[in-house]
Amino acid sequence: MNQYKYIIAVLVQNQFGVLNRVTSMFRRRQFNIDTLTVSETESPDYSRITVRFHGDPRTKHQLVEQLYKLPVVSAVEDMQPDDAVCRELLLIKMENNPASRSDILAAVEAYGAKSEDYTRDSIVIQLTGDTNRIDAFINLMRDYHILEICRTGVVALERGCKTIREEIN
Repeated sequence: MNQYKYIIAVLVQNQFGVLNRVTSMFRRRQFNIDTLTVSETESPDYSRITVRFHGDPRTKHQLVEQLYKLPVVSAVEDMQPDDAVCRELLLIKMENNPASRSDILAAVEAYGAKSEDYTRDSIVIQLTGDTNRIDAFINLMRDYHILEICRTGVVALERGCKTIREEIN
């Protein structure tokens, strides 16, 4: 069966233990979560969980239906890439040595990244973008000495004026 990549946003009540209840639903449906981002929303009563995962369409549909059955879930939105703004944040620490410094800084400029910390021994670079852009930058940096990588999960909002809160019954 074909595996597809999905991004869904889940609007939940901002309560203790909610993240565990939602992620347990993924575990029971045997979805592997690729990225997970959680934050309070514009209202302190709600949190937004954004999940990117792989699976087949039928099982994804069942998962969404099961999420709606959780009393703490207020809305679920399937984020279609053409109808949403999806971004990640990457922090990557590179070894700062004279042999590779100019190439690394040229890549930083070409990607529109920012040097956030610069020492004699290392450079910390920040880059935001879609997953493909982040992956491409990391692959480019693999030609040099990566000291450490930290990246967020996907965050996504639908384009236009529609909001996930409109989905609340």
